[in-house]
Amino acid sequence: MTARNWSGLLPDPYSSRVRPAVRGQRIAVSTAHPLAASAALEVAAKGGSATDGVIAAQAVISVLMPEAGGLGGDAFFLVRERTGSVTAINAAGRTPAGFTGGVADDGTSVTVPGAVDGWDELSRRFGTVPLSVVLAPAIRLAASGVPMRAETFRAVSSQRHRLVRGRAESWPHFKAAEGEMIVQPELATTLDALGREGGRWFYEGPLAQAVELAVGAQGGALTKRDMHAHASIVGLPLSLSWKGLRIHVQPPMSQGVLLLMALAAYDRLEVAADNRDHAAIELTQASFAFRDEAARGEELMDVPLEIDLNRAGLRGGPRSYLHTAGAAAADADGLVCSSLISVFDDFGSAIYVPEGGFVLNNRAAGFTTGANSVAPAAMPIHTLAPIVVEAGGMTFALATPGADGQVQTLLQILLAIAEGGRDLPTAIDQMRWRSEDGRLLVEGDHPAMARLAALGHQVVPTRAGDTRFGAVVCAGLDAGLPFSSSDWRRETWSAVQ
Repeated sequence: MTARNWSGLLPDPYSSRVRPAVRGQRIAVSTAHPLAASAALEVAAKGGSATDGVIAAQAVISVLMPEAGGLGGDAFFLVRERTGSVTAINAAGRTPAGFTGGVADDGTSVTVPGAVDGWDELSRRFGTVPLSVVLAPAIRLAASGVPMRAETFRAVSSQRHRLVRGRAESWPHFKAAEGEMIVQPELATTLDALGREGGRWFYEGPLAQAVELAVGAQGGALTKRDMHAHASIVGLPLSLSWKGLRIHVQPPMSQGVLLLMALAAYDRLEVAADNRDHAAIELTQASFAFRDEAARGEELMDVPLEIDLNRAGLRGGPRSYLHTAGAAAADADGLVCSSLISVFDDFGSAIYVPEGGFVLNNRAAGFTTGANSVAPAAMPIHTLAPIVVEAGGMTFALATPGADGQVQTLLQILLAIAEGGRDLPTAIDQMRWRSEDGRLLVEGDHPAMARLAALGHQVVPTRAGDTRFGAVVCAGLDAGLPFSSSDWRRETWSAVQ
């Protein structure tokens, strides 16, 4: 097979029907919301790096989209430097050291919130301006007010009983109507303190006690000692060379290794073009059988995945829940950052910390059985799976919300550009499928829908743009200059400077 010339990954954006890639001089960002993108540009204008922009975007997401991500949740980051070095930061927390029993929809589901320490780690290693500058846009929005998003309003309506149980009646989001301005003074104060004092203040200051009290009131064992003991895990990614690309994923406890398993297994098959989607679906289901063993990491890439290219195996595997928000950025100094922030389910545990103005995650609900069983001071397998891709002289970050759909969406995009010859915006634009709970959701007018049904898949035709198909953020460097490209799904947006 002739090596592809990757220069065609960014087409001419002029009069493009597909949402185009946009090019910048200083920085390019792609985020889950336009205001998060503008916050990243504001910080860049003050000398901030791509990673500063990602932190600024995640902080704004915490103000605007608390059902998806916030200070009470976790975050994962991959950062590629100009030298080619890639760093993985796992900013996720563990169960309490004193944990006993099982996990329920209460305080037992809360793990130590890791996102804030991730911001601190990212800022110290790769930032170029103080954290106070990085968090200023989010502080301003929290203090002056933001309109209640339609999606947040719907989430509050559906989760009202959990929010009441979590003592969130005083939270500004709780009683707000759609479009109503929401002022969050406690959150603004918390973000301001983080900017002045640094991330450790969140774990060693008065909020640690407040988190302990909030979780304890709901039957959980998390204490300020657990908060004090928390630290992000910094290391190397898992990487795979595949069809001329070099793909880096988050190491365990992310389940990003399942993507590499599927790609490696695909490379060992002879797949006709019209059978590509079927093969990918089968490999997805086969790889998810190893989800609870994701801690094995790199060795899983050598595990053979047996599939039938002529009929659906109907093994199931991927689950149906979805949440999370993405932010990606690249700058002219050579940094490319891929990231996700999450509280797991809508509003996580729905347990409110009034002193801090945020709700806490329910990440312990991610424990299952076997190697992924719940235990004291343990971390569950995470769905968060941002990636960084090297393609010749180009590097780009990809990330999407969607829980178990993340690996599936990323697999489809990589196959579209490496096997289908598509450019990045077109690959992001295309209709998708999502395997969940034994069914196969197929989006819009997907060209393979009839063939997949004929092969025996339990096809469920699904509206184009349905939330379950994710919302990709993409930013990178092409010939040293930053670019970004965004999904048309949800409120995803690109911006450049």
